[in-house]
Formats: sequence, C-alpha cells, structure tokens
Amino acid sequence: MTPLELFGLICALSVVRLALALRPSAVAVPVPLAAEGDATTAAAAPSSTVVILKEYLDAFIVAGLVALFLITFVVRTFFIPSGSMEPTLQVHDVLLVNEFEYRFSKPHDEDIVVFPPPIETSNDFIKRLMGSPGDTLRVHDGIVYRNGRPLNEPYIAQRPAYEMEIKNYGIYVDGEPLDPTEANVPPRSRWQAPDRIPAGCYFMMGDNRNNSEDSHIWGFAQSGGTFFAGPEKGHAAGLTGRAFLLFWPPNRIRILK
Repeated sequence: MTPLELFGLICALSVVRLALALRPSAVAVPVPLAAEGDATTAAAAPSSTVVILKEYLDAFIVAGLVALFLITFVVRTFFIPSGSMEPTLQVHDVLLVNEFEYRFSKPHDEDIVVFPPPIETSNDFIKRLMGSPGDTLRVHDGIVYRNGRPLNEPYIAQRPAYEMEIKNYGIYVDGEPLDPTEANVPPRSRWQAPDRIPAGCYFMMGDNRNNSEDSHIWGFAQSGGTFFAGPEKGHAAGLTGRAFLLFWPPNRIRILK
C-alpha cells in the first residue's frame, strides 16, 4: 500500500467515525413512575455494538497514522518486479527500506539502494551502489575497478560482458559516450575532474550485470536536487533509502548486505 492509498483509507475510516460520533447517542423512552401513576422519560444506553465499533475505528485510525508516518519518513516496503538484482534478490521478494538513514549520512559503497532513476517511470529502481562522488570507475574484462582496485563481487550473477569507463567528462560504454539527451551525464561545469564521478552523483549497477537497466545505460543517480541531463532533466532527484531486510517469502528472510 502506498502512502497515498493509506491516507485515503485513514480519511474513509475517519468519516465513518465522525458519522458515528454525530448520531444520536440515546433515545428517549417513557418510564412509568409507580408512585404517581405518571410517565416520564429516560435515556436508553447506546448500543454496545456501536460502542465497540467506535473503539475499533479509533484503534485503526491511530495505527494508520503511525504507519503513515513510518512509511513516509522512516521505513517502507519494496516489491522486486524484475530479475535485475539476481541472484541477491529474486522476483516477488519483498524488502524493508530504511528511508531515514540517508537523511543524516552518506550512502556507502555496495549499499543496495532504492531511488528514482533519471528516466521516465512511475516506480523507483533498486540497484547496488558501485561508485560515489570523487571515485574513478571502470569495467574491464568483466571486472569492476574502483579507484584503480579490482573488486571482489561474490554477489553478482555473472561478470559484465561490456566495457565501461568514466573519462573525458562522460560515461563510455564499449568505447562510446552515453548521450546526455538520453542519460543523466552532467555538463562539464558540474564535474570536479574529467575522470571522477561528479559531486552528488552515484553509479548504480544491478547484480545481474548483463540483464540490468542501470547506470551504464541511463547515467548517474543523484542524491538530491534535480537531474542534470537526460529525459528527466529538471525533475526531482534523490535517494529513497537503503534496503536492509528481505522479509518475504519467509524462507528467504535475511539481513541485506
């Protein structure tokens, strides 16, 4: 359930609760007075069903508000729709994502990150962070080199079958630079060095390297601001959070690293 859907449910429950609060709580009924032979009136007790219903609605509304706060600012669920992170994450896995962490600390290399990509889509992507601002990055003969050092990557499905290098103020794949009109490759003025990832930019890769639409196709993800280039240029960028727990299906429950 998205935050907007949850908010709508809370509003609907609140309307029902308000309607119950405004309904007459008692009905006047005649009560005979034995001493005088007269009749007077007394208030009948409200229905026990209505009282119980109000209590349940109150509990659901409070729980919904707490859940809305948590999924908006602290933690949210994320459903894996594709095989781009196999074998680490499988299609239909459900994760918990810490949305709080990156508000106060920078991402770390090889975090599994949820973020809006710099291409037109209604869904966040999930990839592994392979390069941070100031890093050099290269893929050669199936090995990723970060700052000149080859990385040991036991989590990947297979070695990448492409060559990639950040150089000359761009991202070069198999010798050709990504087109800034189709990928988020910042203009030269945004780079601090021609061969290092610019400030605020991150290079993301799927663990299923040869079946992943990631930074070697659409350029850099960004920690904030608006995208520098590509089809989403000028649109809001950011990092949603770090995936930290795989909690469904039960036989795959584990902490993500």
